[in-house]
Amino acid sequence: MNKTKEEVLPPQTLRILDANFNRLREGIRVVEDICRYYKNSKELSSQLKELRHKSRVENYKKLLTCRDITNDPLKQTTNSEKTRESLEAVILSNIKRAQESARVLEEIFKLFDTQNAEKFKQIRYDLYKLEQDILI
Repeated sequence: MNKTKEEVLPPQTLRILDANFNRLREGIRVVEDICRYYKNSKELSSQLKELRHKSRVENYKKLLTCRDITNDPLKQTTNSEKTRESLEAVILSNIKRAQESARVLEEIFKLFDTQNAEKFKQIRYDLYKLEQDILI
C-alpha cells in the first residue's frame, strides 16, 4: 500500500502545522470577540467566525501527536508581547498573527495538498480585507 505525501511528513513539519493552526484560530478569535462584544458588529464578528471555522483540517489528532510544548525554544513571552497600548493594538497584533499563520499554512500545504494551500491563501486575503474593514 502506498502512503500519501501527508503520511510521510516528518513530525517537525506536522508540528509547524499544529502551531500555526493554533495561532490562526486564536488570533481570529481575539479579533472576533472584540468585534462582537466591544464594537457590537454582527457582520464583522460573523465573518471572522466563518473564517475561524474554515480554518480546520481533517487529521487534527495527528497534529496533536507532534505537539511538543516542552521543547519549544521560543515559548518565553517577549517584552513586546507583555503589554498593549490600546484595543486597536490588540486587534492589529492578532490580525497580523492570523495573517502570518495563514501564510505559513499555505506554504507548508504546498508540499502535499494544493487544495488546502489555496484555502489558506484565501483565508489570508480575507483577513487582509477584514483588517481594512475593522481598522479604517
